[in-house]
Amino acid sequence: MRNSKFKKEYLGRTIVTIAGLFIILLTLAIGAFLFYRGSATFTADHHSIAEFLFSADWNPAEQGRGGKVGAAIFFFGSVLISVLALLIATPFSLAAALFMTEISPKLGRKFLQPAVEIFVGIPSVVYGWVGLTILVPFLAKTFHLPYGYSVLAGAIVLAVMIFPTITSVAADAVRSVPQEYREASYGLGSTRWQLIRKAVLPAAMPGILTGVVLGLARAFGEALAVAMVIGKMQAFPKNLLSPTMNLTAELTADMGNTTAGSEWNNALWSMALLLLLISFLFILLIRLIGKMGAEKK
Repeated sequence: MRNSKFKKEYLGRTIVTIAGLFIILLTLAIGAFLFYRGSATFTADHHSIAEFLFSADWNPAEQGRGGKVGAAIFFFGSVLISVLALLIATPFSLAAALFMTEISPKLGRKFLQPAVEIFVGIPSVVYGWVGLTILVPFLAKTFHLPYGYSVLAGAIVLAVMIFPTITSVAADAVRSVPQEYREASYGLGSTRWQLIRKAVLPAAMPGILTGVVLGLARAFGEALAVAMVIGKMQAFPKNLLSPTMNLTAELTADMGNTTAGSEWNNALWSMALLLLLISFLFILLIRLIGKMGAEKK
């Protein structure tokens, strides 16, 4: 009997180890492949990293070499839309998380938590379609624009998309605050809002920040929903009601129209590599925030 248990435990540990190693190797393989394809802009086509990151002149050659590969407009569009979406979503997400955990746990568990989980499962194309058919005409009518495609439309759609991610992680962080903190705070005469502001939020802040970074990572990598509402105009936006373009929308629009190995194709792969590096940066930030939270405990 003991021998059978040992064999099952050894088998399970072996399967988990193999699965973990496979994920690591797959991640390294994807990174190596993107680095190989994305670096061709700088090695084979002889463009500089400064031109790629800081120039707004985007006109890569489909045949031959000698075009311009400035991706600053796309990078700026991604940053602007993602940060604006984060600024819109975070207050609502934090309020929803506090309501579910501190204000009305029963109501939150019965109604709000299932609603948040439903939002997570909705495909991004649905968000984009709702934004295209409802939000874009609404913005055009409200602000008297010829079209409603804009940075603001993309940010609102993204804010709705990242709302469940930030809310779920923030709620888990608030729930993980030890009950002793609440009892001690009430024992000192604190009101519920003083408890939340001075005890719960500071203790849960590392977890909340992790949710915010995860939401930002999803916003930065979203393609289809944003591409449907931002207007796809290759220009820096003059204001929040102007159309623009971002990295993922450009990749979605043009990757299937280029020849493998061409300057245009290589530049798009460089954009994909840039997105991967930004994703790694977000992961690093999450690890640092988690480490800060562990040190505080």
